[in-house]
Amino acid sequence: MKFAALIFDMDGLLVDSEPVWHEVETEMIESCGYTYTDEVRELTIGVRVDEFAAIIHRHYPKVAATPAAVAETLLQRIISLPRAKIKARPGADAIIRYAAENNIPRAIASSSTQAVIEHFIGILGWDDLLPQRYSAQFVARGKPAPDIYLHAAAQIGIAPPLCLALEDSRAGTQAALQAGMTCFTVPDLSHSSLSDFEDLNPHLFESLHSVLDAFKTRGLFA
Repeated sequence: MKFAALIFDMDGLLVDSEPVWHEVETEMIESCGYTYTDEVRELTIGVRVDEFAAIIHRHYPKVAATPAAVAETLLQRIISLPRAKIKARPGADAIIRYAAENNIPRAIASSSTQAVIEHFIGILGWDDLLPQRYSAQFVARGKPAPDIYLHAAAQIGIAPPLCLALEDSRAGTQAALQAGMTCFTVPDLSHSSLSDFEDLNPHLFESLHSVLDAFKTRGLFA
């Protein structure tokens, strides 16, 4: 099958930000005397910031007075990080440039807020390469619901079955599949493995380099 558009997740896929988020989350939570457990973290991976904040407030209520305050504290900590902390995932720059050079319609569909998307993309110099950037904060439901993927497809004017989504998380993969897209999952090996996705998606890749190889060898884009 050939595709007409490419829709990227951002955190953990294009940007090596999951360890950064985890570091900031851990400092925020454990400064209040709690232990940030793997079980709670697993609930938060790939979800929208407001949903993350509700989970954290439920498990660690002393972090801030309300979920909204948890979200604001987290986002301020992320935006205030040294720019050198924000790095691209291996192969991300190459695959973005391939899409741009081949005029493939493309967009970001991220669970991060628009402010964080703009911040990360600006630091990495991808503003002109990825001009269409959409945050799940502006749709009714976050991932794993399909809303942000359906919104991105509508904005670029390509029907979802003709869109190829690239994801790293279970929530994101579920969102893309529920939107009617084919999804190539590239797990962020800092917190997951290929075997974690075998029950969910047959299209699994170890890296963005191997995804780009597939683009070139399979002729996936019309």
